[in-house]
Amino acid sequence: MNKKILIVDDDPRNIFALKLTLKARGYAVETCTMVQEALDIMKSEYDFSVILMDMMMPEIDGYEGVRIIRNTSEIKDIPIIAVTAQAMPEDRQKCIEVGANDYISKPIDVDLLLTAIEKLT
Repeated sequence: MNKKILIVDDDPRNIFALKLTLKARGYAVETCTMVQEALDIMKSEYDFSVILMDMMMPEIDGYEGVRIIRNTSEIKDIPIIAVTAQAMPEDRQKCIEVGANDYISKPIDVDLLLTAIEKLT
């Protein structure tokens, strides 16, 4: 079975690049541009191997999205990789503290991302 990844990012260019990269490596990919949309998708689909969560999102930000996922029993154990342009050590720490399993800074290094996904799946 293919590993299935949910990309949550409000920038269509990021979604396009990530989706293209991951599909080329055999991953099944779903995308959404809002945290609430991601939560709605996950209510009916629990089979994601990893969630790539942009932390700087409109309305509900990625930090709150991670908190909500970690407090929702059906989806709380899905690994989450925080993706953000904020690259200071305290930014990484904040992502981990809210419940992300790993952290990747933008611009995304594809090799680091693939290593992080493989480590978590």
